[in-house]
Amino acid sequence: MSPQPLDKSSGGDRKPVTVPQIAEMKRAGEKIVMVTAYDYPSAQMVDEAGVDIVLVGDTAAMVVLGYDATTPVGMEEMLTMASAVRRGLEHPLLIGDMPFGSYEGSNEQAIANAQRFVKEAGCEAVKLERGGPSVDRARAIVRSGIPVMGHVGLTPQTASALGGFKAQGRTAETAAKLTEEALALQSVGCFAIVFEAIPSAVTEALMPKLEIPVIGIGAGPATDGQVLVLHDLLGVYAGHKPKFVKRYANLRGESLKGLRAYADDVRAGRFPNEEEHTYSIPRKELEDFARYLEDEALVGIETPWDW
Repeated sequence: MSPQPLDKSSGGDRKPVTVPQIAEMKRAGEKIVMVTAYDYPSAQMVDEAGVDIVLVGDTAAMVVLGYDATTPVGMEEMLTMASAVRRGLEHPLLIGDMPFGSYEGSNEQAIANAQRFVKEAGCEAVKLERGGPSVDRARAIVRSGIPVMGHVGLTPQTASALGGFKAQGRTAETAAKLTEEALALQSVGCFAIVFEAIPSAVTEALMPKLEIPVIGIGAGPATDGQVLVLHDLLGVYAGHKPKFVKRYANLRGESLKGLRAYADDVRAGRFPNEEEHTYSIPRKELEDFARYLEDEALVGIETPWDW
């Protein structure tokens, strides 16, 4: 009788996911599940759900911090969020997203900031966007001993230069450019690449050319795995919903129901309930406290903030 596959959703005897394991999953034809998350409770949930890779993405600038683009978020904010995610994870591979301005200046800058993700936040790898000059940065980081995930297609950090948040590679010329960027990132040692907002047919044509795992987001079903932002797939974020997002829950709607019910209960005097939501004090202690209030002249008593 052949062994049964491990049920990742139940925890089982799962071990931490590694970079070599991601490569093995591609070779075995096993789909890779990746989620973008930004905090401790989210990390705990995706871990328990059996996700393979967690990306602390710079999309946090928009879905968590309230900016209208990814570019304003910096290293300190990314490190804070990555550290929180690290504390909530046991099994998934953790990747830190190199924010805009953290790697473009020089190889030395790129290596130093990638090292911060590893040393200060406990990430096992980093991700950077685009080909071109980013290929040199990826090579330098890989040579420093840190695994790198590439990212081509719609790259949010340069969305304005690409004409906005829209699909890329819809002409033969731009599809060829995507191919060159992906192959260049592979050639310098990236262990995987994200394809974002690329026509499904283009992705399907490119897959046989790539030896490393490809994670898709709006790039069709032919990729080795898929990634979605936690706040998108669970319906937490109320902003723009890209075409490639599938909503698996409506947590924002459920949260609003709960918040409105709470507000109604407070205003109506139903919360807190004396029996369920309050603490007790022994009767004798309460009587002693009552005598204290009656006997002491409380006016003028010095308090710590008067010292």
